Amino acid sequence: MSYIISCCTTADIDQVTYDAIDVRYIGFHFFLDGKSYTDDLGQTVTYKEFYDRIRSGADTSTSQVSVGEYVDYFRSLLEEGKDVLHACLSSGISNTVQSATAAAEMLGREFPERTIYVIDSLCASSGSGLFMTLLSQKRAEGMSIDELYRWALDNRTSVLHWFCSTDLSYYVKGGRISRVSGVIGGIFEICPLMNVTPDGRLQPITKIRTKKKVLTGLVDKMEQHAIGGLDYDGLCYISHADCLEDAQSVAEQVKKRFKKVKEVPIYYIGTTIGCHTGTGTVALFFVGDEREDV
Repeated sequence: MSYIISCCTTADIDQVTYDAIDVRYIGFHFFLDGKSYTDDLGQTVTYKEFYDRIRSGADTSTSQVSVGEYVDYFRSLLEEGKDVLHACLSSGISNTVQSATAAAEMLGREFPERTIYVIDSLCASSGSGLFMTLLSQKRAEGMSIDELYRWALDNRTSVLHWFCSTDLSYYVKGGRISRVSGVIGGIFEICPLMNVTPDGRLQPITKIRTKKKVLTGLVDKMEQHAIGGLDYDGLCYISHADCLEDAQSVAEQVKKRFKKVKEVPIYYIGTTIGCHTGTGTVALFFVGDEREDV
């Protein structure tokens, strides 16, 4: 019997990609100047409008999916007569996996004949999107839901996240970079190169001066850590916080170095993650070796 693969819109891929990989989703919530919106892939508030309002000084915050929302969402999937595997935004960033797990346990009593697996993806943004693509591919290869659940747990940290930002104000606001580092970075054009740890947290790795060098630094990290090095032929996604030219620069460098990479999709960092990055972030995702923890 076929089964449903699902995630949250924090996977930061577009509707075309969701349709192509046959993955369902549920939206987080975000606030602009106190007004609540659903993260719906830029349908209600376009990404351009969202980031323009951030530049204008809009106050932003987010709210994860509630237990009740997960119950309603999962129930609608189970009523199709199919089992569900749902991958949540990293627990190092959000507690949403706890809400999803509670909802799944409640529905387990209502649908005892069905299976609901909830996974902490330990991924974020288009890294989650890349992870969902891998899960879709494994399902297409014939993996059962039980096999895919085990594969997901064993392979989720092989999705590597490397990112940088030319605007550190939101990282300072979120406590991921100190205020002093943020001020110094702005004065001297120092851009931290960051990644996601094995347990799904964001961490600064090193500081690089000038945007051009830090964007190249992302690709350097891919050369160092991608499976097969320059012979890497797997998936590679890029996301950006309304700085498309920077994202395109990284994509062109990837294509130039990694001759076997067939395509490099570029996506917007969505409204939920964007509330915490602000503008100016570029992120590069690929499959590689063990994540670094410093």
